[in-house]
Amino acid sequence: MRNEYFLRKAEELKPALFREEIVLDGEGKPMEDGEEVIYDFGSHYTGYLRIDFGYEGHHPDAPLTFSVQFAEIREELDLDPEEYHGWISRSWIQKETVHLDVVPSVCQLNRRYAFRYVRIRILHASGNYRPVIRKLFLTAVTSADSRNVPAVQFTGDDLVLDRISQRTLRNCMQEVFEDGPKRDRRLWLGDLRLQALANYQTFRNNDLVKRCLYLFAGSTLDEGRLASNIFLEPQVECDDQTMFDYTLFFINTLCDYYRESGDRETLSDLQPVCMRQYELLKNCFDTTGMIDTEKAGRIFADWNFELDKQACGQAVWIYAVRDLIRICRECGEDTTELENDLKMKTAAAMRLYDEKTGMFVSGPEQQISWASQIWMILAEVPDRDLSEKILRRLPEIKDAVQLNSPYAYHHYIQALINTGMKDEAYTAMHEYWGGMAALGADTFWELYNPEQPYVSPYGGLIVNSFCHAWSCTPTYFLRKYYAEKEPDDGGDI
Repeated sequence: MRNEYFLRKAEELKPALFREEIVLDGEGKPMEDGEEVIYDFGSHYTGYLRIDFGYEGHHPDAPLTFSVQFAEIREELDLDPEEYHGWISRSWIQKETVHLDVVPSVCQLNRRYAFRYVRIRILHASGNYRPVIRKLFLTAVTSADSRNVPAVQFTGDDLVLDRISQRTLRNCMQEVFEDGPKRDRRLWLGDLRLQALANYQTFRNNDLVKRCLYLFAGSTLDEGRLASNIFLEPQVECDDQTMFDYTLFFINTLCDYYRESGDRETLSDLQPVCMRQYELLKNCFDTTGMIDTEKAGRIFADWNFELDKQACGQAVWIYAVRDLIRICRECGEDTTELENDLKMKTAAAMRLYDEKTGMFVSGPEQQISWASQIWMILAEVPDRDLSEKILRRLPEIKDAVQLNSPYAYHHYIQALINTGMKDEAYTAMHEYWGGMAALGADTFWELYNPEQPYVSPYGGLIVNSFCHAWSCTPTYFLRKYYAEKEPDDGGDI
């Protein structure tokens, strides 16, 4: 289903891209077939590469064939792309074979890449000449305007995390908030929500958030259900997969946007879209108010195949409906039904609380997980005292299912802050994201487990994203909760 009004609004908000030119000296060493060289651009970039080739010897009498492999982290270059057999398409691997008919000339690689390192290997030339790499030209692109970032006097590890977070977000900010500039290069709702929060504290490109909201509203599945992600080319089209929690996060993202912008027109435009998600998904609950996970379908919550999602799904519903009530009140709508539903679902959620363990349990196996506790706390199901008790006891539950991604860890930090445990949140944030920084990260990763830093759910590290949207939020936490800043001028919602 397409809503042309929403899509026109999104198109009008399409951003111009800022460009930065970086030049590396190619060193000019004549190279034989089979020789290679690795170049380091010093940090992670998203952009386009040109290679200036010269030669030594006789006039080139045959094309130059070479390969180019791009890597976000140095460890990627140690992996053989031919040995990857995972379930994500190998076409995402950033390696190309190029025929250059004219030497000397500048070879323009038309595809956009995300990388810090480039390996160039000479495959075939001829016996009459040896190719020389004279220079490399990188045109980095982003829609983030660094001039908008408020000045904050961070030092030490705070400064490190803030800078890496901003680079992560900046390289994901293109014509939309991409989930990752290497892969999938798409607009995902769960990522958008966290990117928007970081953006409000840094680049302040509120129009890009607005554009993304209209894109989701402009291309939906049957009956108006929001998809989990959107394709932009060859035309705007939603993916056919849905996730229960991602669909609901449209509500929270719109509510956050209004708080920051005070944009009542957009709030009024998109409030019916929020209500439609509520109407479509409210049938995923039984008569007692408990979620039916089979009806709900896929619930993401974390990259963790062990995690039972019942408690998370129940809590995300409550979390979203709280913001839906705020939106509807601001739009002058009656919220009686929503408020009654909120009470019913919250009471049902409390039935998942196990007095014996002092934890929320999930599913038929009564699983205890970090994600279940975190989402129940974010949804304000337990009161603040009980929330603090849960968070303090949680590390002692040795068999509790752990968190696997920066996405899930963001919500842990937020739960700590919401419960008044700001010092604990600060320490946990530095331990987790600081672990990536200690490994040399220029941008924060899609996945990070301190015990297995290079784990992949895809069957191979070479397709992991090492600049990923949902991991950019340390700058949000630092700037919102740990630094003085000017008051905002957003809405009163």
